[in-house]
Amino acid sequence: MAKSGAGRFARIATWAALAALCACAPAKQETTLKFWTFGREGEVVGELLVEFERAHPGVHLVVQNMPLTAAHEKLLTAFAGDALPDLCQLGNTWIPEFAALGALEPLQTYVDKSNVVRRDDYFAGIWDTNVVDGGLYGVSWYVDTRLLFYRKDLLAAAGFEDPPRDWDEWRRAMAAIKRSQGADKYAIFLPLNEFEPLLNLAIQQPDPLLVDDGTRGNFESAGFRRALDFYVEAFRENWAPPMSNTQIANVWDEFGKGYFAFYITGPWNIGEFKRRLPTDVQGHWGTAPLPGADGPGGGAAGGSSFAIFRASKHKQLAWELVEFLSEVEQQQRFYSLTGDLPARRSAWDFEELETDEYTHAFRDQLERVKPTPKVPEWERIANEMQLAAERVVRGGESADSALRALDAKIDDVILAKRRSLLAKGAKP
Repeated sequence: MAKSGAGRFARIATWAALAALCACAPAKQETTLKFWTFGREGEVVGELLVEFERAHPGVHLVVQNMPLTAAHEKLLTAFAGDALPDLCQLGNTWIPEFAALGALEPLQTYVDKSNVVRRDDYFAGIWDTNVVDGGLYGVSWYVDTRLLFYRKDLLAAAGFEDPPRDWDEWRRAMAAIKRSQGADKYAIFLPLNEFEPLLNLAIQQPDPLLVDDGTRGNFESAGFRRALDFYVEAFRENWAPPMSNTQIANVWDEFGKGYFAFYITGPWNIGEFKRRLPTDVQGHWGTAPLPGADGPGGGAAGGSSFAIFRASKHKQLAWELVEFLSEVEQQQRFYSLTGDLPARRSAWDFEELETDEYTHAFRDQLERVKPTPKVPEWERIANEMQLAAERVVRGGESADSALRALDAKIDDVILAKRRSLLAKGAKP
């Protein structure tokens, strides 16, 4: 009895010691990974991340969704305050700015080791938006480009069975639609307060929009002048109303009423047109690649990318999340949730995309898209381009005068600092 009691006492003492030791040992620390997003994407991406957390025990994902209108300023404020997240959704045109700030982690070494992210599976023009001064700073999450949405019935009534493939065909179609529709309706709507329609005509041209390492404007070039002349012709011939998008009720109602037959917009409007157009118009509209000057055209490469911030303490984990969301299955699930077009070609082998006739033109045009100039000042330049075109259309200023003034303002005001820094060997 005494020996048995002693044994029980020893075992109890051992268990007590082990319990005390466990109580003193620190618990396994949870890793928090911060991911900032904006818009509809941020609202739904959480549905995909449950699986990632399940595969990464001890990792807690914190997704912060920002309003699109506030995202850019919030990111700059966070950079200044050393409070950036690990990973962020960045618009493709924002990549050059944050790369110039030194805020982004170069990603080529991660891609080189990846079995998921493969450059040859991405649209070349889209991939190129993430390359700045030879360094890769983003991986495309979803893509877009702007092309023609058009009324099949109005085009047919004007004598055309197919959408135009080049500018000459487009001119003839717009002239015929205008004659068919009458004085109070138009062939195309080109909102004068938007730079995107003119940009997408101009970026098809062989002449770059900026020259000398992005330090000078090139809007007096033959290529841009050709695009501007075509754009202005639409207003001069009364094919397009000289209006901004604030001067109509909304594009869906007016498109449905036949106020115009052509509209240049992006994939986000596929769902809107399906929901908002009248029942009797459904089935009578389509999408087509943007006509080019001499054949099927391209357009500006758009969309959003994943970017990892250089200050992150969890870069490898952030990259694993990039890989996870870049998997074909996740790209397809994301399309189902948002309608955002997949960045990877292989993800387009998907019944939902194949059976939606409105996406086919986007798949075609994505092979011909080009990045916009990769300078942080690009959005300011694009706005000045739009204002110059509006002065020609509304104010009667000559194209020569408007383009000369545009290049002068870009060179002397917007890009002067960039040019000065480069001359001194500094990073702009």
